[in-house]
Amino acid sequence: MIDFVLSDLRRVAEGFWPAGTAESWDRVGLVAGRNEAPLRRVLLAVDAVNATVGEAVEWGADALLVHHPLLLRGVHTIAEDTAKGALLASLLRADCALLVAHTNADAPEGGVSDVLATRLGLENSAPLVVGAEPTSGIGRVGTLAEPVTLEAFADRIASVLPTTVSGVRVAGDPAREIRRVALCGGAGDSLLGHPEVIGADVYVTSDLRHHPAQESLEQSAVAGGPALIDISHWAAESLWLEGAAARLAEALPGVEFRVSERRTDVWSFAVGCDS
Repeated sequence: MIDFVLSDLRRVAEGFWPAGTAESWDRVGLVAGRNEAPLRRVLLAVDAVNATVGEAVEWGADALLVHHPLLLRGVHTIAEDTAKGALLASLLRADCALLVAHTNADAPEGGVSDVLATRLGLENSAPLVVGAEPTSGIGRVGTLAEPVTLEAFADRIASVLPTTVSGVRVAGDPAREIRRVALCGGAGDSLLGHPEVIGADVYVTSDLRHHPAQESLEQSAVAGGPALIDISHWAAESLWLEGAAARLAEALPGVEFRVSERRTDVWSFAVGCDS
């Protein structure tokens, strides 16, 4: 059996999700760890939080590969009475590296939006915003093999995603016919005015804010535009992990890769819901 080290994981991850394709504001790659450290177990998760760090340490993982950067914005202390400091200390004491693949994993084939499009049955899907390659970029737009109602399509989304408190929120006529679908894994309200989104029957994304969503719906009532479906940010991006783990396992035979079983959607429960 080949003995791999952390630098091998970095090399393979860079091949799959090049850091140079990340957005300029993003912070991807190695956050903590030693290149020469042995690599036997790797845990994948959407977020580096207490639950997933604890899982990695308990399992004896040599690395935790996450989608969301722990140190995206300026940090001036890693004291252990701060949340990020405590997480990093736990990882360092356990000799568990931390690696991030974020917007560089959103854009490519097999990336976050591409996986979501495939799971929802989109055909001939293409990026909403084309990246370095014609098949890579932000979001996806494509068509369904057969039209369905908005309500049926929302049910399909719910069946594909892991269950969360917020579920699948829909704005639009339940009986509306849906054929062309635009989507963006993660927070995508910045694309509400994109021509491909406006031209779609429905736009699926996460973290839709009240005013941008309301303005989009009001404009659609005047000039045409999509219904809106808001899904859990964590749930949408969690679909990418299984395929990522499989690709890494094939490239690094003998290393054990596991997808975290912890659900890091931030909401615990809801009351007073009206469906």
